[in-house]
Parts: sequence; C-alpha cells; structure tokens
Amino acid sequence: MSQLMKPSTAATKLGIYLPAAPIEFQNSPITRDELDALRADPPEWLAELRRNGPFPKEVIAQKLGVSRSGLARGGITEGLTADQVGELMANPPYWLQHERDVYREVVAEKARLKAKAAEA
Repeated sequence: MSQLMKPSTAATKLGIYLPAAPIEFQNSPITRDELDALRADPPEWLAELRRNGPFPKEVIAQKLGVSRSGLARGGITEGLTADQVGELMANPPYWLQHERDVYREVVAEKARLKAKAAEA
C-alpha cells in the first residue's frame, strides 16, 4: 500500500500554494500514486495554479532572484499571482533591488568557497 503524505507535502512536491488549492486537496492525505497521477495528468485547477498562481514563497523567490528570507524582509508573507510577480519584476521596489544584490553576493561567496574547497 502506498504511504500517505500530508497535503502540505504534496503541495510542495507539486510546487503549488496550498491555501489556493481546492478544499478537498487541502484536507485529504495524498498517496504517492495519487501524486504521480496529478503530475502525469494535472486537472485544470492544478494547471491554473502552476500557470497563474498564487505561487508559494519558494517559487516567488526563484522568479524574483532572491532568498525566501529576502521575501520576508520585503514583507511578502503570502502567495503572489503571476501578475503580482510581473509587477514586482517590471517595477522593482528598493527592497527587491537590495535583496537581489544580497542574494547574488551570497551565491557568489558560496561558489568561491566551493571552488576553494575543490582545490584543497
């Protein structure tokens, strides 16, 4: 028998914002087979969430080029739609520009340390 996973785990694996999913999905444990079926043939609600959001913080952070912590520092605590993300990208506020710079520095430093460790 397939193990059950929490709806929050299934939502993470599907890359969707759980509060935007249908109530039945939010309230029901999901089996691995059900998850695989959703991936293979997504219902319209899932395709719509993936296309237009609202997106989970992990997806928003990736789209904006910042960390999840950077989102929180910028006041983003809930899911955003594709239009909202697009607006932030088109007209980045100061906090977003700052967090992008910080994120780039962190990524560059991690790469430098990894290269240094590989040389040793």
